[in-house]
Amino acid sequence: MADLFTLTNLANLGVLIFLQAVLGFDNLLYISIESRRAPEADQAKVRKYGILIAVVLRILLLYVMMRLIDLLEAPFFTLNLTGIIEGSFNFSVIVFLFGGGFIMYTAVKEISHLLAMEHIENGLDTKKPRSATSVIAMIVFMNLIFSFDSVLSALAITDVFPVLATAILISGIAMMYMADAVAEFIKKNRTYEVLGLFVLLIVGIVLLGEGGHEGGLTLFGFEVKPLDKTTFYFSIAVLFAVQAIQSKFQKKLATQRQHAVDD
Repeated sequence: MADLFTLTNLANLGVLIFLQAVLGFDNLLYISIESRRAPEADQAKVRKYGILIAVVLRILLLYVMMRLIDLLEAPFFTLNLTGIIEGSFNFSVIVFLFGGGFIMYTAVKEISHLLAMEHIENGLDTKKPRSATSVIAMIVFMNLIFSFDSVLSALAITDVFPVLATAILISGIAMMYMADAVAEFIKKNRTYEVLGLFVLLIVGIVLLGEGGHEGGLTLFGFEVKPLDKTTFYFSIAVLFAVQAIQSKFQKKLATQRQHAVDD
């Protein structure tokens, strides 16, 4: 037991907590947006239980992957259609490709809903609320897809299960603490909901790239390459900075127009 409290493990724990926080940002954004599909009275509960269940399942996923890592690396099948598609598909590749495609589908569907003509004309969300249970189930499912990348990244840092589980638990508690504040911010600033959905779209592309690269996938003779994580997070930071500046500028213009009308 004393071996757990080594300087190396404590340093790895710090790195893992930071990693979980960075990789969990887009997950938290999705949870805040998705929870709004539940009845208003249940939204806080949906976020709380969705994150709690997802954290428990993430730790179980970590435990299973550590036990079956060699089996998971073995290809289930390969495709060798020269000039069209070539590559090997193991468990992680399938999860990345399926998860990336599903996230992109979800993001495009929600963006289409926000841009629907009746939605704009009425000024209301015409989409019927879903039950709290169904929203929690969707949050848990998407959380597992998001977590697969972070679990694989964490395993590259250390294979000490208590350290990994502690980092996941701490990040889960932080997400539960921040979820309500993020959801309230998005509710008051609806333009950030659109930005969040585009971030999800980019996340889907990143997962597709990760899966394709891991499987050595080539499409029509072109090798699938992953998007550099530094580039990804820098792009997200720029998007949010532009949105913040634009929102502030729009408020300034609105104030100037109001002063002009009053005069």
